[in-house]
Amino acid sequence: MLKFTKKKKAMKHVIIIFLFFGSTFYSYAQSKPKPSAPSLYYVFKEPKIKSASPPVIILMHGVGSNEKDLFSFANQLPDSFLVVSLRAPITLSKDSYAWYHLTTDNGKRIGNPIEAEASRLMIIQFINTLKSKHAYNDKRVYLCGFSQGAIMAYSIGLTVPEKIKGIAVMSGKLLEEVKPQIVSKDKLKNLNVFISHGINDGVIPLTDARNANSFLKTLGIQATYKEYSEAHTISNAMFNDMLLWIKK
Repeated sequence: MLKFTKKKKAMKHVIIIFLFFGSTFYSYAQSKPKPSAPSLYYVFKEPKIKSASPPVIILMHGVGSNEKDLFSFANQLPDSFLVVSLRAPITLSKDSYAWYHLTTDNGKRIGNPIEAEASRLMIIQFINTLKSKHAYNDKRVYLCGFSQGAIMAYSIGLTVPEKIKGIAVMSGKLLEEVKPQIVSKDKLKNLNVFISHGINDGVIPLTDARNANSFLKTLGIQATYKEYSEAHTISNAMFNDMLLWIKK
């Protein structure tokens, strides 16, 4: 009876030790760094013309919309491109997202600068990790945004131009708080910029587009700048001009 009790106690110690090391190993396994993966939700279309290193265009929607909006143009983009369309991180309502919240003061729309900066960093991180899921040429990364998405294109292209070949800014503006983060002129010399804006835009005034274009010239950037007799939208003419620009 004594021997059986000793064996039982020994077995109990073995089980305790096993559970301890098992728990420790599980905790270690859980804490090990995982392979990086894109942090933002997105939809994509692989290039029809297959290559080991295709160019990529990253689409960014405006406030209140979602990743399906600009992705509706995917089949009209060059067949050689990997097309990626992002969903902004802030949920406003069902199928409605934003890169940052907006408030109104005396009729003027004011963006949340902290959220705008957080979204800028998230998109940069997304670009850094996209290669864990897709093969593409990191020397031919284009950003195309509409409205708030266009604002983000400015914010990224002018601060990390080494990651971006070109930005298409459709009905957007350049945030004042981004200007101190813009890199030196010599680092911007290879950045291509396309700007389109409607002269009847009642959301983001035409003066914002003109002011941004003038500011870019002080940085040595000669953007492809176009105005249209449109409101706050992407017309066929705007889209076709952007296509001509991106094919250059």
